[in-house]
Amino acid sequence: MAEKTYSTAEIQEVATSIRKQILGVALKTGGCYLAQACSSADIIAALYTRVMNLGPSVGNWEPIPFPGVPGPDNMDYQRGSAYNGAPAADKDRFFVSCCHYASVIYCALAATGRISPDCMDKFNVDGWNMEMIGAEHSPGFENTAGSLGQTISIAGGTAHARKRRGDTGKCFVLLGDGELQEGQTWECIQTAAHYQLDNFIVVVDANDQQVEGKIEDQMTIEPLVKRFESFGAACVTCNGHDIDEFSKAFETPHEGRPLVVLARTRGTTGVPPLEKRWPFLHFVRIPDAERAEFQAIYDAM
Repeated sequence: MAEKTYSTAEIQEVATSIRKQILGVALKTGGCYLAQACSSADIIAALYTRVMNLGPSVGNWEPIPFPGVPGPDNMDYQRGSAYNGAPAADKDRFFVSCCHYASVIYCALAATGRISPDCMDKFNVDGWNMEMIGAEHSPGFENTAGSLGQTISIAGGTAHARKRRGDTGKCFVLLGDGELQEGQTWECIQTAAHYQLDNFIVVVDANDQQVEGKIEDQMTIEPLVKRFESFGAACVTCNGHDIDEFSKAFETPHEGRPLVVLARTRGTTGVPPLEKRWPFLHFVRIPDAERAEFQAIYDAM
């Protein structure tokens, strides 16, 4: 379990701190992946404080310079997964497929005492590991995601290896719902069901938006519960902004099957001025004319 017991109110405070920090980044720089923070802050806060069984961070307290590209002469660099604890048979592992959610992960690590609370001072600064698009050296990340839809296979393969080895820890992977348009996602679910990987947990931030706008306007993915079930997984839908409902979803029986938690969210939660732009919120820029409106939201958080 987490190193301390968090109440629902405390988890909500973590989520609010995530949104506030990332809104602060948007105000400071003029833009960032703010809507992703609005939709996933409650999910990621609950994962880190209540749902996942992670060990204490073994990563550097302060951000570190970019450790270089992996290769034969550079295999001992610090991986981002160190911030989720040292590898252990009874501990969970966390994979982040939607790597543009990196700022949300960093802020969650900071809010839960896994990295310095000042870490965002190095966010997206050249030469440091706090990149805007997470990679294997970025705090909280197991791997470089590459194209969306690939990390689920890495997580699923790891879950398969751990099950064969007898590990009791689970493998969690966070997806965006746009990744459910990818064939590789469904191939992985089918494979995980075939190998009865009930140690494999897929969490979907179903915020119904992607780069081009509303999900269903680009490619229909519903009915998701029936689709996941037809591929052999157990699937449960919940309100991704309700900490207790989201947490309870992981109690869904799924012996011999992977579990998919489909968390319905909104990319404007906590920052109401974004509603007038929805669903075109992939990368939010704050023009000078709207700055006062967003600053007022930040000051009230």
